Amino acid sequence: MTMIFDTKIAVVLRDDLPVWQKLNVTAFTVSGIAAKVEGVTGEPYEDGSGHRYLPMFKQPVLVFSADAGAIRRAYDRARERNLVFSLFTEELFATGNDIDNRAAMKAVPTEELRIVGMALRAEKKTVDKVLKGLSLHR
Repeated sequence: MTMIFDTKIAVVLRDDLPVWQKLNVTAFTVSGIAAKVEGVTGEPYEDGSGHRYLPMFKQPVLVFSADAGAIRRAYDRARERNLVFSLFTEELFATGNDIDNRAAMKAVPTEELRIVGMALRAEKKTVDKVLKGLSLHR
């Protein structure tokens, strides 16, 4: 059964990151969506032997790639539309916990953020406008 969604979940990753950082940024940024967007996850999973697993998103997560300029444009477009989204900056690679992560981001003015990733969930048309010109990650 194919489902059609009114919304889109998307992650944008800066294209010059090593693979381990891309995976790390993806995991961190989508966790914000799972934690704060009500109803975005389904029910827990269970295998044929009765072992239970955590729930996952109800819809696909699309991952896009962008250079530094393009990810900044997507960030600016998301802010112009007053979207709520998660953000990962270069400084967060040097920290080891949530408290230090928040302090590292707070220390940098908006215009100086070195964005390496972001994740958002919004109406499909809005996400498409924010991500206009970006390609899916390969």
